[in-house]
Amino acid sequence: MPGIDECLLDVMRLPGARGAAVIDWTSGLALGTIGESPNGDHEATAAETAEVARMAAEQPVFARDPAADPSHPRPARPGPPGPADARLLPGPAGTRAPGLPVEDVIVTTASGYHILRFVETSFDSSVFLHLWLGREEGNLALARMRLGDIAERLVLA
Repeated sequence: MPGIDECLLDVMRLPGARGAAVIDWTSGLALGTIGESPNGDHEATAAETAEVARMAAEQPVFARDPAADPSHPRPARPGPPGPADARLLPGPAGTRAPGLPVEDVIVTTASGYHILRFVETSFDSSVFLHLWLGREEGNLALARMRLGDIAERLVLA
């Protein structure tokens, strides 16, 4: 199982990757960085993207469990339930059930894409991968799928 440095090296192998980081969204601290930073400062970028990640992860609209609401039937998925089937259940702020409410957040700019991929762990994780992808060279769909694979393999000690 790869650690932070190995995962960041894998992320930078993606076509169009300009920079990447593993960030704790509760503190805004970068646990590891590689490549360029959109504003030239990896720590400032970590703090800024952590605000976006925290905003998405803590919003009730993304935390609603459709399975608990019969008026919004959830389509059946083949096979046994997996990590993507777990959701944050509604409740007081900061109350979490197993699983993350959001898989990733994508922000597009004129020159690129920013993908924030949440990392699920066996403990109460507040970590995400941030990939800055060049718009001309990058493939957003491929990057999103690969980032998901890398996030699943990431081992945090």
